[in-house]
Amino acid sequence: MNSPIVSAQRVSKRFDKFQALTDVSIDVEKGEVVCIVGPSGSGKTTFLRCINQLESIDGGSLWVDGELAGYRVEADVVHRLPDKEIARQRHLTGMVFQRFNLFPHRTALENIIEGPIHVLRQPRREALDMAQGLLARVGLAAKAGSYPSELSGGQQQRVAIARALAMKPKLMLFDEPTSALDAELVGEVLAVMKDVAATGMTMVVVTHELNFAREVADKVVFMSEGRVIETGSPDRVLTNPEEARTRSFLSAVLSGNSEAA
Repeated sequence: MNSPIVSAQRVSKRFDKFQALTDVSIDVEKGEVVCIVGPSGSGKTTFLRCINQLESIDGGSLWVDGELAGYRVEADVVHRLPDKEIARQRHLTGMVFQRFNLFPHRTALENIIEGPIHVLRQPRREALDMAQGLLARVGLAAKAGSYPSELSGGQQQRVAIARALAMKPKLMLFDEPTSALDAELVGEVLAVMKDVAATGMTMVVVTHELNFAREVADKVVFMSEGRVIETGSPDRVLTNPEEARTRSFLSAVLSGNSEAA
């Protein structure tokens, strides 16, 4: 049996006096879509950033594609990996943020080819062909020459997804990718994410879009106050949760007050 592509074992993370994550244990299998839900401040984004090594963990262990993320163990001593090795590990993942983080002075096409050319050392012609194909895939073939300021928020986020896919990741991480969008633009981004999921891409999605989680997720993880409270199928966690904390959150979401959940 193949090992999980992500295996978090009792992961902890502290920022000064704030305990952001406590004993978080989550496995993500290859090809699985895992949606992480929960109130603001529950540690969802911090956990995603730990997977992508934008943050280092303080306790526990985190394995990505069979490698201990950010560390190596020699003679029972844990050593921090050098930056070059951490960058190599990070290439396994593509990350899409709440804010689109596109280079404002580069066109959509140029944003997508930046990583493949300068990081993967892909020939420019090959990178251009791939980027044009990805733009077509996210419905933006006609926007190749447009700058981010000329694109809607939904279009910018679709370019950001194409840019992440251009790096040929084994794992895609989405950090509330629709939270900065106007309501009418959310659907176009979710449609692209559904298409990516349909290809068999392994995805970890932090989201407040519970309908998306119901439709697309293989597994839903509910987090609160830096802990995993409940894990299971979308039907069980979102429709028949076992934990009172999960039920309270879902009730607050349905009443339109998820921040207070």
